[in-house]
Amino acid sequence: MSVEVQVGSSQIDVGTTNKPLMAAAVVLLLIPNVGLLWVGSYAREEPIVAGFPFFIWYQFAWVFLCSACTATALRLIRLARPRRTGGAR
Repeated sequence: MSVEVQVGSSQIDVGTTNKPLMAAAVVLLLIPNVGLLWVGSYAREEPIVAGFPFFIWYQFAWVFLCSACTATALRLIRLARPRRTGGAR
């Protein structure tokens, strides 16, 4: 089902959103939150790598994991939402 919206003097075809892709994007955005808020999984000192406790390495790894999850979620959202046609942005 496609929906047309009147914006000013032009008409824009909005289209439908792909719900499974949006759900996958939500899951990808929730993964870092759960991983970082579940403190019991990383609140320890062992193993020590290069003189740094596990806590530091775990947090540092999430910097890259968060960016990967966010970038992937953005791509999924852009795929899930149809492109606008027929009007100016």
